[in-house]
Amino acid sequence: MIQVGDQLPAATLMEFHETESGGCSLGPNPVDVVAASAGKTIALFALPGAFTPTCSAKHVPGYLANHDALKAAGVDEIWCVSVNDAFVMGAWARDQKTGDKVRMLADGDAVFAKATGLTLDLTGKGMGLRSARYSMLVKNGKVVTLNIEGPGKFEVSDAATLLAQAKA
Repeated sequence: MIQVGDQLPAATLMEFHETESGGCSLGPNPVDVVAASAGKTIALFALPGAFTPTCSAKHVPGYLANHDALKAAGVDEIWCVSVNDAFVMGAWARDQKTGDKVRMLADGDAVFAKATGLTLDLTGKGMGLRSARYSMLVKNGKVVTLNIEGPGKFEVSDAATLLAQAKA
């Protein structure tokens, strides 16, 4: 399992843009994790699934509400990673009105989740292999803080916790 001090794994996530801008097509577009995190401070949070109750009602809204404070604390980008396809993540971005505040990144084959060792098997609940719920502060591709939730919990991966860590 990934630990504080480790580099993010080499993996490709996918991103769907609602409108063509900044040289990015609608997509899905590949996002090389190593290249995209190089030289940046990233507030990364991962969750089991788009449109799921806790993820939609608490997790994403918390990061949207704390966007400006995270930026003021030195965060360059906020990433939301979920084991969903890029089209679902794009639709969820539209539903949550993330705009350019949170990058909604699809880990469709759970490659990133498996590489970090932060998976959650929800096969018995009809969701298959998913990402565990967690957050991490990443600087230049290196994990600086890591907050892993227990099964069914939402206590340490919230935006307020990561914001306090970014300010420290």
